[in-house]
Amino acid sequence: MSQQHHPQQEQKPSTRRGFMSSAITAMTAASYSRVLGANERPGIGFIGFGLIGKQHAGNFKKSFPDVDRVAMCDVYKPRLEEGLAFLENPNAKGYTDFRKMYENKDIDGVVVATPDHWHALLTIMACAAGKDVYVEKPLTVYIDEGKWMLEAMRKYKRVVVVGTQRNHNPAHLAAKKIVESGELGRIQMVHLGAGGRNVYPGFGKTSVADPPADFDYDLWLGPAPKRRYQAHRGLYHFRWFWDYSGGQLTNLGAHSVAAFLLVMGVKGPSKVVSFGGRYTLEDDGETPDLQQCLYEFPGFMMNMGVREANAYRDTTGGAILGSKGNLLLGANRVVSEMHGDPTNQIPRFMGHPAGGPVYSDEKPRPWIEGAAPNSAAPPDFARSMALEEQMFVANKRDWIDCMKSRNKPFCDLELGHRTAVICNLGNLSLRLGGRTIHWDPEKEVIVGDKEAAAMCTTRYRAPWDGVLRSLVKV
Repeated sequence: MSQQHHPQQEQKPSTRRGFMSSAITAMTAASYSRVLGANERPGIGFIGFGLIGKQHAGNFKKSFPDVDRVAMCDVYKPRLEEGLAFLENPNAKGYTDFRKMYENKDIDGVVVATPDHWHALLTIMACAAGKDVYVEKPLTVYIDEGKWMLEAMRKYKRVVVVGTQRNHNPAHLAAKKIVESGELGRIQMVHLGAGGRNVYPGFGKTSVADPPADFDYDLWLGPAPKRRYQAHRGLYHFRWFWDYSGGQLTNLGAHSVAAFLLVMGVKGPSKVVSFGGRYTLEDDGETPDLQQCLYEFPGFMMNMGVREANAYRDTTGGAILGSKGNLLLGANRVVSEMHGDPTNQIPRFMGHPAGGPVYSDEKPRPWIEGAAPNSAAPPDFARSMALEEQMFVANKRDWIDCMKSRNKPFCDLELGHRTAVICNLGNLSLRLGGRTIHWDPEKEVIVGDKEAAAMCTTRYRAPWDGVLRSLVKV
């Protein structure tokens, strides 16, 4: 590998502290006030070269000839070196510490594809450094982190897009029109399928050990609590630990919830209750392998869940259940309810004695003419993957276009925050033993429960708590 493909030398820890306490706080959007013109090529830096980080870099390499891939950052040096080579730009710079990367004025935007517990602070610090941001979901681990991100985005006038790219699915916009038309009647319930995959019996247990010499575990932990290293508290498997993630409810569930918010046009629930736990998997994970959540919204309810020992696949996905018919999300298949004489729905058994209901000869007929039968074909894997790729690219194209125009993106931070709130509220209820959480979606606060309200926020580990407080109001 050529010299320019090796990570540049980092500052020593004492110098880093000075940088955090002075330079980063002095950086403002004015430092990078240049608005990209229509003919300019944005420079993009990538933070995290894991499974999704590689996907993002690949999308930009394949589908964005108008963008420069100028930097890669990862705390695991073998991944950093692989990521730099993958960018296929001999001038790209490598960093093991994102703070040095944020000093690079050739970078106009950063793609944050790290473990979840870093999403908020990396976004906030990027905004303060004058960078626009594409941040992966799940957006947050704690509800208040989303509020801090919104404050930073507005304060530093940045464009922030969230990786809920599946909202670019044309079927979701079609579903929104169907719901708004009133064709389904009065919406009663929205059912979102159980997130998770069948990973039984689990990934096993890993013992406490020293981290690999080429893995900066302390920087990987960042604002999260200090813990002894285990292999599962690191690359990929971080998702099963509360310190770094909300499990599959926030991971896979975020896609379903973002689509739900888009289609239904609501802000948030008024009540949440959730039950579950680590019932089945034989490993060292903490987040639930079985979970069910029930949410109350104005006029209807929504449920969603997690099954990690998921032997049953509900191929129809989510459904919006109305009084006149149901809408199968994704397939956008409308299934009509039948109507007629309601008396004919009463069980007959051997017949009613005198004075009981009197049946009629009226035949049932569909509320919605021309609706599909109540069935759906299993999804075609190849077509699903092609659509996934298209949605990834569409979300990035929108981000780049909005970096130039300074317009509001489609998968904006506000929707990403409200998505994360719904998922995190479910986990709050579960961790409090299935307690009902009362939520004010306008004020975005928990009502009447001090213990639950205190769990909406966190204090970052030093020195990251000081960095956060220097940039936003906490």
